Amino acid sequence: MDATPATVTTTKVTAIPGDGIGPEVMRATQQVLAAAGARLEWEDALAGAEAFRKGIVSGAPQETLDSIARNGVALKGPLETPVGYGEKSANVTLRKIFEMYGNIRPVREIPGLRTPFSGRGIDFVVVRENVEDVYAGVEHMQTPGVAQTLKLITEVGCERIVRLAAALAVAEGRRKVTVSTKANIMKLTEGMMKRVGEQVLKDYPQLAHEHMIVDNCAHQMVIRPEQFDVAVMTNMNGDILSDLAAGLVGGLGVAPSANLGDQVAMFEAVHGSAPQIAGKGLANPTALLLSAVMMLRHIGDFATAAKVEHALYVTLEEGVDLTGDIAAPGQGVSTWAFADRVVANLGRESAKVPAREYRPLEMKRWPAITWYRAATTRELVGVDVFVESERDPRAIGITLQAAAEGSAFTLEMISSRGAQVWPDLGGNTFLVDHFRARFMFKEAPKGNGIAEITDLLQRIGRQHNWMHIEKLQRFDGADAFSRA
Repeated sequence: MDATPATVTTTKVTAIPGDGIGPEVMRATQQVLAAAGARLEWEDALAGAEAFRKGIVSGAPQETLDSIARNGVALKGPLETPVGYGEKSANVTLRKIFEMYGNIRPVREIPGLRTPFSGRGIDFVVVRENVEDVYAGVEHMQTPGVAQTLKLITEVGCERIVRLAAALAVAEGRRKVTVSTKANIMKLTEGMMKRVGEQVLKDYPQLAHEHMIVDNCAHQMVIRPEQFDVAVMTNMNGDILSDLAAGLVGGLGVAPSANLGDQVAMFEAVHGSAPQIAGKGLANPTALLLSAVMMLRHIGDFATAAKVEHALYVTLEEGVDLTGDIAAPGQGVSTWAFADRVVANLGRESAKVPAREYRPLEMKRWPAITWYRAATTRELVGVDVFVESERDPRAIGITLQAAAEGSAFTLEMISSRGAQVWPDLGGNTFLVDHFRARFMFKEAPKGNGIAEITDLLQRIGRQHNWMHIEKLQRFDGADAFSRA
């Protein structure tokens, strides 16, 4: 059952048809929503390939950004994204500009779609942190043959996404939240998600919660997907596992999603633009229709959301007038015939729609401030210096020891791609021209340590090309850096 608001007002929505099949599935979706009586006013906007062709490197013109900011709600079709070179993803741009930090991906068995998992009652939600992690896009070539990306995880970012996952569980009457991380390897970044998640979920005693290593989570989603209710994870893990989860119930072609922030919500189909069938009336609008159902619930129109969802499920369940990707061989119909069938089924109810009483999602509002996490004590204990060299580790160790002689530091170790190579531990590390040299202060610096670090870098620079440094600090008595 869906709660029904006392009054229904007209909501202005930014409509971004997108690329390839986007305009077709958008038109079909709007047709169904209008027939269902959704009180929506559409404001068309441009993003994606056409914007790139106009030289807009973000893929999103200012007029589109202004429309989204004005309306606070957007429905978006698929956008083309350059791969490997050139412009940034317009999808990522929109999420970052409007700080849509939460990506919501429902994973539910769909009637009429046969998969190896049919009949098992899969019904869970993947909640993905949407703006941090390696998607910050901070990358550098360290040497001509070594690239680096920064995995940026913040305490407040972890808290925001876990609180959103918990709020979603409460709004949908779910019972368990699984925090999934790679904290066994990345103890500071992924470990932060684990620690913060466990702490935050203590505030929700009505919810059971657990931690699961992400590779095991992928394994469990395939072995026993019924065990999940809400699964929350960092950006890259969530990106991968939400697509895996979609594969359990029919694939990306029928997978809806929402991107939520404090000011803006954007609902989108997560499938590609399928340029090979664009303009042929062959596209399946199911994913965008289900995304629109999520949008209707977001704006409080629970009754229309239920009406559209039931009509869609009845259509898929009966198997009459389905698009070619899900119909029996040779029986596929056009996008428009499928939409017409859904419209004809409005008012009918499917027994396959899960009995769930949706409530308004109560998201915490985060203040627009520069978030600062203070430490009671802060100690600078050393510095990692990354150097480029074609010498062997023993030779590098000799030269760096010589550089440190007479400085405030001693050379503690040298590593290559995270494995210690000096002092020699007797392994067989494959060497590349990128080394991390760890220098520790002989005694605590009297000031901020900058003068001592500058002196060390000048000494190292006489024999080596160094790329960057990382301070080694202790916060509140605990090491704030990893070991080799």
